[in-house]
Amino acid sequence: MEQIERINAMEAHLNKASQAVNALSQALDIYTEAMESIEIIDDYLATDDWEQDFADSEAGRLPTDLKCGVLSEDGIWNVIDTNRELQAQMLEIVATHLRHE
Repeated sequence: MEQIERINAMEAHLNKASQAVNALSQALDIYTEAMESIEIIDDYLATDDWEQDFADSEAGRLPTDLKCGVLSEDGIWNVIDTNRELQAQMLEIVATHLRHE
């Protein structure tokens, strides 16, 4: 590879890496802020409050225009499961790249 081609190729790699690192940094900031919400909805699902709210929703005792996706057990579990999968993926990425250092 000629010198100019090599430098151009390395510049492209640097740009790609820089964009990815910046995007991940922003995403991790948002994710870190959301962790409290994930823990709160996970705890809510295990409460009597959730069961009562769900029962009232099923019985039609809540306003029909009330957004209540949180009363969908699947909705909460999907977020919690995806979160666990992402955490495992992040651990695997860190473990793999620490071995290469």
